[in-house]
Amino acid sequence: MADTIAETVDLLYGVDQDNLTVEQQISLGQAYAALAQAEQLHRLNEQLHSIHQLLSASALRAAVDGSGR
Repeated sequence: MADTIAETVDLLYGVDQDNLTVEQQISLGQAYAALAQAEQLHRLNEQLHSIHQLLSASALRAAVDGSGR
């Protein structure tokens, strides 16, 4: 996903905004908003993955500690 976001950023920032029609400017603004949302969702997904790993490791430790008694 990061490659897709980076490629999209390159595309969006490569647009010559001076020669856009009003409709194209609106579409570009919507594309920027969608990109920002995608970046936020990507970061959220990474955070959730980290939390999942911590919880899984904690559950595994608890299972190992509980079985050794």
